[in-house]
Amino acid sequence: MTSTRTTPRPVTPVALLAASLEDVVRRLDEAEARPDGVALDPALGSEIRRAAALAAGLDPYTAALSTPESPALRALSERTAAEDWAGDGAGLEQEMLSGHLEGQLLKTLVHATRARKVLEIGMFTGYSALAMAEAVQEVAGEEGVVVACEIDERVAALAQECFEASPAGDRIDVHVGPALDTLHALADAGARFDLVFLDADKAGYVDYLRALLDTGLLARRGLLVVDNTLMQGEPWTGGTSSANGEAIAAFNQVLADDPRVEQVVLPVRDGVTLVRRTAG
Repeated sequence: MTSTRTTPRPVTPVALLAASLEDVVRRLDEAEARPDGVALDPALGSEIRRAAALAAGLDPYTAALSTPESPALRALSERTAAEDWAGDGAGLEQEMLSGHLEGQLLKTLVHATRARKVLEIGMFTGYSALAMAEAVQEVAGEEGVVVACEIDERVAALAQECFEASPAGDRIDVHVGPALDTLHALADAGARFDLVFLDADKAGYVDYLRALLDTGLLARRGLLVVDNTLMQGEPWTGGTSSANGEAIAAFNQVLADDPRVEQVVLPVRDGVTLVRRTAG
């Protein structure tokens, strides 16, 4: 079944700020248009509209100037948007897709680290897995692999269909089931990964981090990339926080307190944290 909504709702701090400012400008225009409306200081009105334009234009501008996505990635994105996630019942939604900008960042990180073995924890419909597979194929050819963990059989099957239509799709090895079980099985088999992308259930982030560091799944010189570490601004804005917001705030603090790693938080989409092991 196809979806009736193809425009993603705002789920990043910048997108939420842009939507809020757009609403402020709309109400400002309505107030100024009323005959009995209270006139706003023109300088203040101009500043509000400028702030709205700054927020609304940032994501489209950065995406437009980043290297375009491949036809296979674009087709995967369109397929994801066309799905009826509202009727799924599993809490899935198209906004879980990593998307063009983050996909290009992941490809760049694969190239920068010369990663040959990549692990993804939380695949969804496979956009980020395919983006990294395209880069891995260029870096390592037939020796490159992306191992992707996904718990939902439906989205794993959808992703596999998209992978089969891509020249890089055969670089992806999908494991369906609880990610923590897969991580322990990989560790027992002696697997080591040059780059790990974590984008799974937020309540499980601390356990995934410990599994990666305690078992050695993350190679000594490996890079861990963690998604959604700004979680719509909830960790710092105060007020009522969602379960995901609380989980991310707790994870961020655990990561900051771990002497085994160094990290930097990047304000890309909903927050991307880059983590590396320290020399010690």
